[in-house]
Amino acid sequence: MSDKVHVTLTVNGRSVDADVEPRVHLADFLRHDLGLTGTHVGCEQGACGNCTVISDGVALKSCLTLAVQADGSEIETVESLATGDQLSPLQQAFKDAHALQCGYCTPGFLMTITALERRGGALSREELRGELAGVICRCTGYETIIEAAEDHLAEVAARG
Repeated sequence: MSDKVHVTLTVNGRSVDADVEPRVHLADFLRHDLGLTGTHVGCEQGACGNCTVISDGVALKSCLTLAVQADGSEIETVESLATGDQLSPLQQAFKDAHALQCGYCTPGFLMTITALERRGGALSREELRGELAGVICRCTGYETIIEAAEDHLAEVAARG
């Protein structure tokens, strides 16, 4: 008798059926079972935000979510942003603003900002800082990250 639980979810637009151990975190499932290594695991306590993915439109920390909890959900990882070798506009904004150094935290920021973009509405700089406070970067002073996010969100708002 297997202790595994069957889950069905959509990951980056692809249907996934899998049997998973009930204790496996979504981050580990994405990385180890599906090979989506863009989801980074830093603290495994939800503090660093490097494991942020989008689940049914909401940014969530995949190290705090069990894979079985994602059953029936639509999950998006950082791999969903680019099209082939073509960076998404948000990724390009990060590149243009030099908003990364080692890049370990970048997927968490990108997915958080993507969720904010879809939520819509203007954010002040302080509100944006508050929204991004759940992702920790140890390399930058955050200024270029905030600038990239502001530039991208302003461009999105201008397009309507």
